[in-house]
Amino acid sequence: MRAGQLRHRITIEKPGQTQDPATGEMIPGWEVVATVWAAKRPSSAREFKQSRAGQSEVTGEFQIRYRPGIDATMRIVHKGQIFNIEGVLPDDRSGREHLTLPYSEGVNDGS
Repeated sequence: MRAGQLRHRITIEKPGQTQDPATGEMIPGWEVVATVWAAKRPSSAREFKQSRAGQSEVTGEFQIRYRPGIDATMRIVHKGQIFNIEGVLPDDRSGREHLTLPYSEGVNDGS
């Protein structure tokens, strides 16, 4: 993967607990796992149509350098927008060069 393709700064978050500042109660929230550079590729109209037939809402994919521990329970935040990670696909060669993260758009509240 060429560094020039990685021009989007994204934050990967995992479900966790945060403390409500008003009550002190522990509530479901999100914890930052990493902030990394990524390539963002929206799906073409054809890919979107095919994915809709399978009841999937995948609307594109992010590609990042390989990083262990990323899974589909996590989400991506990019420019204030939330993207749900729908899967984690390693590269075809070694499986350790990059990860492709298909995404769907929308609010992921951790429930």
